[in-house]
Amino acid sequence: MPIWRPYTSHYDGAPIPPMIVRAQGSYLYAQDGRTFWDGVSAWWVTVHGHCHPYIAEAIARQAHTIEQVLFADFTHPAAEWVADELGRLTGLPWAFFSDDGSTAVEVALKVAIQYFRNRGETRRFILALEGAYHGDTFGAMSVSARSPFTAAFDEYLFSVEWLPFPSPENHEHLETTLRSLSQRKDIAAFIGEPLLQGTAGMRTFSAHYWDAIVRVVRSTGAIIIADEVFTGFGRTGTLFATQQCEEKPDILCLSKGLTGGFLPMGLTMVSEKIFSAFHSPQKEKALYHGHSYTGNALSAAAAAANLELWQRAETLEKLRILTKKQEELANQWKGLHPSIPARHLGLVLAIELPSGEKGYFAPHRTALKAFGMERGVYLRPLGNVAYTLPALSSEPTELERALEVIEEYVKKSLP
Repeated sequence: MPIWRPYTSHYDGAPIPPMIVRAQGSYLYAQDGRTFWDGVSAWWVTVHGHCHPYIAEAIARQAHTIEQVLFADFTHPAAEWVADELGRLTGLPWAFFSDDGSTAVEVALKVAIQYFRNRGETRRFILALEGAYHGDTFGAMSVSARSPFTAAFDEYLFSVEWLPFPSPENHEHLETTLRSLSQRKDIAAFIGEPLLQGTAGMRTFSAHYWDAIVRVVRSTGAIIIADEVFTGFGRTGTLFATQQCEEKPDILCLSKGLTGGFLPMGLTMVSEKIFSAFHSPQKEKALYHGHSYTGNALSAAAAAANLELWQRAETLEKLRILTKKQEELANQWKGLHPSIPARHLGLVLAIELPSGEKGYFAPHRTALKAFGMERGVYLRPLGNVAYTLPALSSEPTELERALEVIEEYVKKSLP
């Protein structure tokens, strides 16, 4: 099997991944006859369920019309519609298309840095939150927490100033840090995942903290970048997490659920104010960034169909039902297991399992995954943090079953 799989140690005797031959709704069907409920939405990308017919049909129609054009010199209806619709939904009228979440972040960082250069200002510092994850390309790694993911490349990454993770425990430290920023004029941008850090272990924080950080940083003249690659498209209970915040970003990064989970696409939404610094006949003020598949018509058709599904009342109702169910299950867990913390936001339910080793490589990462797959439930713990993130095709009873599997694992595996 000559495939080099992501985030995977390869060695003799390593587990062989199941061959998935079909996916439908919330289920994966393996060649050997096993069935798995997908509790992580195919690495956080599947929104309405696997192989949703509305999106599949939109891609098929598009494939018979335009599959790809060189986006620097041409445009096409699907990309135009997606840009207009997301401009309406986000209040950010300019859309830069790329390929995935990391590239959407790369574009955002380059735009923020070049914005000040185009204006003749020198600002070189970027702020990010402790525990952040923004992708695996070099700029995205630079604004991500230093970890085993970045260790081999740390000396090549640009420096970042880290803000304390917003929590009651860090409240005073965060306030002190923000006060120290208020008079600075050398900050180019702040980038953060609003309300929910995914890779850090599904860590949540309130909109109050996001607003407090943004107000101070914005008062310095810096640009606000919201990375909603993970938090977008219902994950936090609303279409975008920043809809729950008073302070809105200047730049918004989207990917993962953008196409409903069907095809790769990244989008960096930008305010009129930011774009105006690039609106010039001077060639040196252009943003020289692009990808061969920028604005791909098939991906754009999938994104358009996904956004159309979000206009349906039944989509919003299913989001409400599953969000309410996750809240109920979190409260149920807290009552039964008060010593094992659980947290909930939107579609996410996370449980912090006791472990001598914390972080991404805690043994629960592999042990619980294997335990769940033996029972037809696919979970992929973030180290010692077990979580479920269902697609909207899931039923409340399936969420209950996933929690039962986690509870069974706790009873069998923990003292």
